[in-house]
Amino acid sequence: MTDIATRIAGAPISWGVSEVPGWGWQYDAATVLAEMRAVGLAATEFGPDGFLPDDPADKAKTLADVGLRAVGGFVPVVLHDPSHDPAPEVAAALEGFVAAGAGTLVLAAATGQDGYDDRPALDAADWSTLLANLDKLSALAASRGVLATVHPHVGTMVENADDVAQVVNGSSIGLTLDTGHLLIGGVDPVALAVEHTSRIRHTHLKDVDAAWAARVQSGEVGYTDAVRSGMYRRLGAGDIDITTIVSTLEKSGYDGWYVLEQDTILRARPADDGPVADVRASIGHLQSIAAGLASGTRTDGKV
Repeated sequence: MTDIATRIAGAPISWGVSEVPGWGWQYDAATVLAEMRAVGLAATEFGPDGFLPDDPADKAKTLADVGLRAVGGFVPVVLHDPSHDPAPEVAAALEGFVAAGAGTLVLAAATGQDGYDDRPALDAADWSTLLANLDKLSALAASRGVLATVHPHVGTMVENADDVAQVVNGSSIGLTLDTGHLLIGGVDPVALAVEHTSRIRHTHLKDVDAAWAARVQSGEVGYTDAVRSGMYRRLGAGDIDITTIVSTLEKSGYDGWYVLEQDTILRARPADDGPVADVRASIGHLQSIAAGLASGTRTDGKV
């Protein structure tokens, strides 16, 4: 196992910064990056278009100037439409990755609609196109020295257990293990980590209130409304067994990033410390897990 502390990264979504129109009040990049460094994060994902400068060299300099390494980022693209070639937009995104020394492309199978509250159904031909695009984009990223992964995500074309099985069985691309989106999509993130450890190449750590997740799964509450109501929790304050997931990955030799993501919607600029308080607590929880793994004991009270 390598040192987990050197592989803890952040994501702007923990500060409420999202690509979804009307998501909520948005922090500026300077504040988010400064707070990331203040709590000791080693690196960050890029965030949505417009958060960091578009020019690849300027993007790289912005992160270097504050002492943050670049992990890579979340790139939602339409993969299932045979009339749409996603390669040009991914190639453009990769320019910024290469310039900043970022090694991980996190692809999401976008629906082509705004937001994550609904998605169309795919037929066999659509799935064939999607899977072929995943392998094509993985090869494209590899040609630039970047590892491509696919991110199962609520409200995208890869969301639930059947979707994940299609990807695992029908493509060779690695997976981003997003503990929160998997649970909300009806996938047990612990079981996925155990059963498909070798396919997991990148990790987004979230904790989730399982009762809210069940309401989203049943259709009682929309995804965005659940996020606004606090479905995502700081690590250790929700219902996901983060310790078993991290332990499973570390024992398998996983040496990738642990990106702390607690999807947040802000109604206005916080009057208190704001989201950084939860990020700080999540870092502490992950460090406690790391210490427990080093000593051979659990620190979360689970057995």
